[in-house]
Amino acid sequence: MPNPLFFSTSTEKPKVLKIDFVSDPGSSLGAQLTNHDKGLSSDMFVPAYASVKKLLDGDTIARKAGVAVGDVIVGVNGLGFRRFAPDFDDSELEDITVGLAGAGLDDIDIGNENGDDSSVDNTLNTRTMAGKKEGESYKAVIAKIKEMKSSGTPLLLSLERYDWDSRVYSWARFLVARDGNVPEAMQMLQTHEAWKETTFPVDLTDSGIQVVLKSQAVSEVQIQENGLPPTVYVNFAKLQSIADCKAADVTRAFVIFTEELLKRAPDPRAPKTCQFIDLTGVSITGGLRSDVLREIYGTFEPNYPETLHKMIMYPVSKYVASTAKMLLSFVNANTRKKFIITDDLSLVCKELGWSKQEVEACGGVTNFMTKHTKTGASMVFD
Repeated sequence: MPNPLFFSTSTEKPKVLKIDFVSDPGSSLGAQLTNHDKGLSSDMFVPAYASVKKLLDGDTIARKAGVAVGDVIVGVNGLGFRRFAPDFDDSELEDITVGLAGAGLDDIDIGNENGDDSSVDNTLNTRTMAGKKEGESYKAVIAKIKEMKSSGTPLLLSLERYDWDSRVYSWARFLVARDGNVPEAMQMLQTHEAWKETTFPVDLTDSGIQVVLKSQAVSEVQIQENGLPPTVYVNFAKLQSIADCKAADVTRAFVIFTEELLKRAPDPRAPKTCQFIDLTGVSITGGLRSDVLREIYGTFEPNYPETLHKMIMYPVSKYVASTAKMLLSFVNANTRKKFIITDDLSLVCKELGWSKQEVEACGGVTNFMTKHTKTGASMVFD
């Protein structure tokens, strides 16, 4: 039986992995790194000073070892290079190491150092860097890697992988949402974390959310073309057909699909979704439930900042688009710039990466959606 509880798809607890260069000591990692030692407020929750920015093409050690974009380098040959001490013991963390070349790690010199200006704990990956000027900690990481490679000692890198909504990744989004104001962004982040505590897990057996899921009024579009983000689909005609449909139940379903899509983002540092509001057969002036849109927005905006690529409402003729915009007056200016309210199918297909020819062959957007949506059948309980 499927789990009747839906948990948030992101936690603060990282996974750990190690990469060794035993089989090819002279090889490079095969990745570009990001420098998190520039004194930026957006880096304050990154636990160390270097992370993987991009994986290079080819059969590299990084690809063989399962390294992913965003992984943070916390240790080199057992010596820690951290901004702050870990929040969890190693025994609590899942080890996702794959493809180690060496027969074992015990033979690798961990290269402990003493007498520097780091913290007292000078072993393994718990060591934090202290007393360094801006930029010096990142340089120390790179220098240690070069030292190990030139010494003939097989290089061993220790990394941590964080979920998309962990503070490591989400803090930068909250900071942007508050225009770089650190105290306001921190308040927003703390409010979000409190919301998560009271929202999850979602009881999928609740009758209200089951009605929404069974109606397929909210679903996931299984199309992701041209590098565009995936889409959460809301069918307003189906919402209207549900007797006593509560905005809170629609919002919970919306949150579930949003969480599922964001966790699959190729870059956890910048997860994105699109939203498509299908208004086929719905009257803007008399049938559009602004309470549902207000409830969804009131949940999405403060809890998933900077994750919206585009929100499209279709079909809305240009004659009533101004009315629709008035109904959305509660949306802030920055988010409103990402809204497209239109009856132009070509524009919809361009913005969402859909084939207009296929949409028309299906007989319209709603039939096209029926073909390409995932409705969360595994979450439906009879």
